[in-house]
Amino acid sequence: MIGYGPEDDHFVVELTYNYGITHYDQGNDFLGLTIQSSEALKRASASNWPVEEENGIKYMRAPGGYKFYIIDKPQPTDKVIKVSLASSSLDRSVAYWKDLLTLKLYEKTSKTALLGFAEDQAKLELIDIGGPVDRAKAYGRIAFSCPFNQQPLIEKKIQEANETILTPLISLDTPGKATVRVIILADPDGHEICFVDDESFRQLSQVDPISDMELDKFIKSDKSRN
Repeated sequence: MIGYGPEDDHFVVELTYNYGITHYDQGNDFLGLTIQSSEALKRASASNWPVEEENGIKYMRAPGGYKFYIIDKPQPTDKVIKVSLASSSLDRSVAYWKDLLTLKLYEKTSKTALLGFAEDQAKLELIDIGGPVDRAKAYGRIAFSCPFNQQPLIEKKIQEANETILTPLISLDTPGKATVRVIILADPDGHEICFVDDESFRQLSQVDPISDMELDKFIKSDKSRN
């Protein structure tokens, strides 16, 4: 889990590495992550990392090809501004995320919609790509925490709307740690959405002070690419 601060109050990214896998077929579902950080651009310049531009916004590509759009302004406390996902029908996507999942609609054009749960949190941008969304093999999932007693209400609402539930409400054990309850949904384009109970999640999301050291250790010990 990687982010600019504790998972409780920052947007974080989960990276999953599968030993021996050197390539994933990417679809058109994930369109990028937007970060506000002049400092990131300075670091990219100092390390000769390629910086490109699209519609007046600078962006960099991660080693896996994913785009990170960079707003050239001083970085705030949580630098992640929004995550952008593709939509085959913007009106249907907005109806799902706003009306069923109760995200607030902040902005909408003919091709884009910006939604979120709170003004001071990272937003979800939906972009109409004018065709089918292909998730291929490199797809991921977006997760939110919510109060324990809200999860059954979410499940009931999705069932009544005849939308997709990939994993019905279930408790997952983590050896030596808290048991968390989750429900996993799919929006009209197949984007996976997980709602985890906040009470247990906060026990699991504590910052690990030695995580950087452990990550470096396992990267160095990985022989699968030798």
